[in-house]
Amino acid sequence: MAADVVGYSRLMGANEVATLERLQADQSELIGPSIAAHGGRVVKLTGDGLLAEFPSVVGAVESAVEIQRAMPDRNRDIPDDRRIQLRVGVNLGDVLVRDDDIFGDGVNVASRIEGRCPPGGIAVSAAVRDHVGNRLDLAFDDMGEQELKNIDRPVRLFNVVMNGRERSAGGAASDTAPAEDKPSIAVLPFTNMSDDREQEYFSDGITEDIITDLSKIGGLFVVGRHSSFAYKGKSENLGRIARELGVRFLLEGSVRKAANRIRVTGQLIDGQTGGHLWAERYDRDLTDIFAIQDEITRTIVEQLKVRLVPSERVSIAQAPTASVEAYTCYLQGRQFFHNATRFFLALARQMFVKATEIDPEFARAYAGIANCDSRLIGWYDEQVPEAELLANANKALELDPHLGEAHAARGDALSFLGHTGEAVESFEKALALDPNSFDINYLYARFCTREGMLEKAAELYTRALEIQPDDAQSPLMLQVILRSLGKVDESRRYGELGVKRAEESLRQHPEWSRPAQLAAASLAGMGKREEAIAWIDRVLAIDPDDSLSLYNLACTWAQLGDIERAFELLERWFPNAGVEKRMWLSNDADFDPLRDDPRFVRLLELAAPHHAV
Repeated sequence: MAADVVGYSRLMGANEVATLERLQADQSELIGPSIAAHGGRVVKLTGDGLLAEFPSVVGAVESAVEIQRAMPDRNRDIPDDRRIQLRVGVNLGDVLVRDDDIFGDGVNVASRIEGRCPPGGIAVSAAVRDHVGNRLDLAFDDMGEQELKNIDRPVRLFNVVMNGRERSAGGAASDTAPAEDKPSIAVLPFTNMSDDREQEYFSDGITEDIITDLSKIGGLFVVGRHSSFAYKGKSENLGRIARELGVRFLLEGSVRKAANRIRVTGQLIDGQTGGHLWAERYDRDLTDIFAIQDEITRTIVEQLKVRLVPSERVSIAQAPTASVEAYTCYLQGRQFFHNATRFFLALARQMFVKATEIDPEFARAYAGIANCDSRLIGWYDEQVPEAELLANANKALELDPHLGEAHAARGDALSFLGHTGEAVESFEKALALDPNSFDINYLYARFCTREGMLEKAAELYTRALEIQPDDAQSPLMLQVILRSLGKVDESRRYGELGVKRAEESLRQHPEWSRPAQLAAASLAGMGKREEAIAWIDRVLAIDPDDSLSLYNLACTWAQLGDIERAFELLERWFPNAGVEKRMWLSNDADFDPLRDDPRFVRLLELAAPHHAV
């Protein structure tokens, strides 16, 4: 018997710590005991699966069925995109035993069989089906002869139906394959076919909007933007990508924009068979871009036989703006916003403002301005007048009361103004409207951290990390919070994950010092002094004068117990610091070693007149 975890790479990328913990629990509480109870033994465990052998083919199938029937209950309270599902293959054949390991053709066939069954299902060879016969209350759906990789002959395969003799529409038991009840799809980044590489933002923007529209449909499971964009330019093996993302279907395409014309192609692919279910090319005026997106979304829904409720029909048909020029500015702004440095946030804000000047009714652009303001204030201490702080979020909500990002930006603004109760209300509305938004979960988590709501903050940071697996911020925050909650081992694991994410992020954005700031603090928290200092040096090489960098490095030196270096950076930081400096200095636990130093008291006194919140 061979088994592996569906979408293992995606699950690990989203939340390595939680995935490993759930997988270890499944192995120790269900899988291992079931195999042993039916006379089998686990030969080897790999990161994403296992290999087991049994003295009886009936025992092997009974164990596989027992495991797959129990998994839905273990996943019952876990969101669809975080569930651990297994594929299981069973084969009957001779094996070679060497040093407690097993080899041979029988093992190879079992490993290839499990890749052909649906998530939550069991596939078996004809030899297994013939030996089991009528001895178990199971039915078998004939899949025909299959060509298996590196196997020199076709193998006839059967799907096991576990609900007695009643077959589901897809051939697998409906209670063991929840992902088959809800079609699963990933939208791969559309290729920019324009001569101008600067048009990349446009093809990425169209991809992101199609993901957003599909995510609004309750009958679909849609992989988030960041998981999909990890495969940008890597679509040569679609079957592997589908398996790694844990989806059945893939949408890929291309965009060519020239003058006032646009050509968009789209292909819907079955990730299991590699077959094309639908393909289309749209040659239109640029003004038809919203109609094209709507047609692609509706076609996917029709192809996957998903029934739309009336509100979903209205939602996906609603164009964000009537102006292609405003939409183009908005897409450029959103591309800048994803880079998230101070410089790029300022550029993003400019493009969002330009979009509202072209179309004063463009709600998402006003929300974009509000989100930029929130990050510029929260991360970089920008000075924004109180009236402006709420105005853009309120304008977005006036135009579209159901825009989750606008509610979140309003909640963040309210929190800076000290209106805690109203901020919670806005964040909860935002989360109810758009639970799959990284920014909403992250902003709410940051607010909860400031308010001392650590359990809630940990839950939200965990969700943010699942949505945006390459985020380097959430692991560090989880490290600090879990350490405060006394969960030392879990805290350390998140710290190690945070350093790994920071390294990856810095490779992608060598101009952005924030990942290095976070890694330095994380390593200091784990007591790794020399490594932390190396990361401090990297920060200063990238951003020697940035106020947030100086403050965070001062925190790190304080953690490392080097008071002189901490004060050196604090004194450089202080003249450039903004509205929150007194709150930071007086509340930050990293400064505990400094509190009795008269220089620290003097900094608090100097900060007091500038403290506006």
